[in-house]
Amino acid sequence: MTTSATAPSRHGELSPEELELLIRLVAAAKDETAFTRLVAQRMEAVGCVVEPLVYDPQAVPLIEEFASGVETAAGEQTCLIGRIAPSTAADGARSLLLFAHPDVEPFPADHGWPHDPHTPLVENGRLIGWGVADDIAGILIMVTSLARLRARGWTPPAPVTLVSSPSKRHRRGIAAALAAGLSADAAIYLHPAESGAGLDEIKAFAPGQIEFAVEIDGLLPQTDEPSHAAFAHLAHHPLDAMRAVLDALAALDRMRGESVRHPLLQGAVGRSTNLLVTRIEAGETGASARIPASCRIHAVMSLVPSETLAEAKAWVEDAVSGAWRNLEWPAATRPRVEWRSGVSAAETDIMGPLYQLVRTTLEEAGANPKVNPLHTSSDIRNPLVQRSIPTVGYGPRCGNLTMAKGVGEWVDLADLARTIDVTASIIEAWCKPPAPASS
Repeated sequence: MTTSATAPSRHGELSPEELELLIRLVAAAKDETAFTRLVAQRMEAVGCVVEPLVYDPQAVPLIEEFASGVETAAGEQTCLIGRIAPSTAADGARSLLLFAHPDVEPFPADHGWPHDPHTPLVENGRLIGWGVADDIAGILIMVTSLARLRARGWTPPAPVTLVSSPSKRHRRGIAAALAAGLSADAAIYLHPAESGAGLDEIKAFAPGQIEFAVEIDGLLPQTDEPSHAAFAHLAHHPLDAMRAVLDALAALDRMRGESVRHPLLQGAVGRSTNLLVTRIEAGETGASARIPASCRIHAVMSLVPSETLAEAKAWVEDAVSGAWRNLEWPAATRPRVEWRSGVSAAETDIMGPLYQLVRTTLEEAGANPKVNPLHTSSDIRNPLVQRSIPTVGYGPRCGNLTMAKGVGEWVDLADLARTIDVTASIIEAWCKPPAPASS
């Protein structure tokens, strides 16, 4: 059954008001100003004092992270910080930070959807709409879980902070908020599970990665002839150096595959790191009889916790330089490594109180949660790396993500309602002060 979502009714355990809010958020997402205004209103409605943080992504100080030569959002961005402070903080009560990202994928004219993506549809227990799973649902969970607690008369015994933090295209909203002084005893990143596992998945581990390119110059034969075929033996062909560099990178990959071990990654995919060559560029169309002046290798290498970006750069530089030295070519042909982007890995202690509380609460809600160790560069790493704040992420079932070239992005409404219930329970349990010791 497919219905227009303009007339909300109960689906799963979402109230009509909650479903209507989700619809309004999806519809508003095409206008960032309208969306930000709506989120601020909902934060205020659950008792938050809302502080807009206007920042320049390029000016945000980064720890074990960089991006150059990749798409980055331009201009000032706004991160909404909603604070709920107790009138009197209870001894031993723990503060909590909840965050989600409000920005969605850019909207192209040829989106390929059979209906207007900003006019949500409810179909077979799912809400289908642009950005609903990435990460409008996370925004809804954040404000609605507090609304449910507030309706029960709950007041926080410790500070609770909600953050709507732009993330896509290196907008760095949560990094900006943390750099501006935001802190808490724990943090939860609310985002539907991209894997489709829903609440059976907890993000408590984020592999790192470093992206790079290797530019290799050759030396052309000294001739004005249009064809190089007769002179090829007089050239330093860049593809010869490319083969040597590829062999060196493959050797580095094998060495790391044998020596780098992390139990979560080994258990999930049988290997803890990879060096992946993603693209090779050489030559020009119509120049089949000429030696290319240069070639270019694009690659990415995954990292585990405790490995730094400086170490990763050194390993790659050593491999590339060693391959070139063995060729004994002129200095003018020395390959150049261009570092495009990088983030270190991070993880939350799965034996620690935050993970154990989240795992237990999800199990009580009928889930079978496991750590997903394969979601690279997750935003859970920012509180961990910048402030040493234990952080996990979770969310409802979803699918057809626009970010992954899907059409008809959706979130499961019953699982969304369950996630709201779970989040409310976690907030209440985490912030609750310990019981007095018995005499």
